[in-house]
Amino acid sequence: MAEVGGEPGTGTVATTTYLQRFTVAYEYPVVFTEGLFRPDNPVLAHTLARLEPDRRHRCLVFLDEGLLAVRPGLAREIEAYARHHARTIELVAPPLTVPGGEKIKNDLFHIEWMMGLVYDHRLDRHSFILAVGGGAVLDAVGLVAATSHRGIRLVRVPTTVLAQNDSGVGVKNAVNLRGSKNFVGTFAPPFAVLNDLDFVELLPARDKIAGMAEAVKVALIRDADFFRWLERNALALAAFDRPAMAFMIRRCAELHMHQIARGGDPFETGSARPLDFGHWAAHKLESLTRHHLRHGEAVAIGIALDTRYSVLAGLLEPGAEERVCALLELLGFRLWNAALEARTAEGGLALLAGLQEFREHLGGELTVTLLEAIGRGVEVHAIDEALVVRSIGWLAERARP
Repeated sequence: MAEVGGEPGTGTVATTTYLQRFTVAYEYPVVFTEGLFRPDNPVLAHTLARLEPDRRHRCLVFLDEGLLAVRPGLAREIEAYARHHARTIELVAPPLTVPGGEKIKNDLFHIEWMMGLVYDHRLDRHSFILAVGGGAVLDAVGLVAATSHRGIRLVRVPTTVLAQNDSGVGVKNAVNLRGSKNFVGTFAPPFAVLNDLDFVELLPARDKIAGMAEAVKVALIRDADFFRWLERNALALAAFDRPAMAFMIRRCAELHMHQIARGGDPFETGSARPLDFGHWAAHKLESLTRHHLRHGEAVAIGIALDTRYSVLAGLLEPGAEERVCALLELLGFRLWNAALEARTAEGGLALLAGLQEFREHLGGELTVTLLEAIGRGVEVHAIDEALVVRSIGWLAERARP
């Protein structure tokens, strides 16, 4: 602690300022396993007992209703697991179902309802909340955990490709307000992240494909070797080959974790969002389509748009955009949506409002990640709207039969 103050008797206002400074280290395991809720798999029990091995841990579990549609016995599986590990786990209630997708993020009723359950069951800061589901459920339940008692231990069990390789391993929680994506939220690291590949195999094809966009994104801005691996294995990924999917998810998660831990700004106090390449347009496309576009589908379009923009801006070698689009299309993405050409009431391009919304989410100056090479991103602080329009036109031309 440093002290800064005025000299007495100098005629200045007597002021003393203390600069308080401390550092908090965060640590949480990110586990990749299979059959997480099989009684003979000790991962969950060991995770809960990691800090207090001799304690019986009180747990409240929230399940994504979309997951139960394809695995209806999951709640019973979790109850059976808890009985088998009764020395370690006490379920304070049967696993509870919550809406999946943006529905849980668009209505604060769901947050208040979950907080009420935390209160009714007298969970404390040494209890656990388990969130089992896709990224939206993890976001919403994570907000409840982060704000109840100023922080209850959260264990995330991501069940989608997108959540396992990206959002589930990070430190963000949020819900939407008045149409503004992730307006209400926190930075709060989880207690643990437990990824079970079995859940991925239950997903519809569309959702498996959508999650691969984040792998392409992080490869483009951080790892050219990984991008080349994606190119070589595109057909296997498009066929949802299990070993290929497992490696893609793990490597993508590793790169996201590396950025969070070593990027210098895990709680995004500055203006940069280095992991959000392609996202300024993607977030706006999601709202313009009323979320008919999956997040990953919108990100794929945003990646294609910003890669072409990078070429037009003279940052990226011409031809690289075709290579990126070819990979995305091989994986199963469509790189065109009519919302790209939507107009405002005043006649302007609606997509361009996404730039201002992107800046406002962090504050400070506009900072957008573009590409200067495959595997290397670069931050810029201004976007030429005319080049955005040309990039949209290029995507439109590619989409024509």
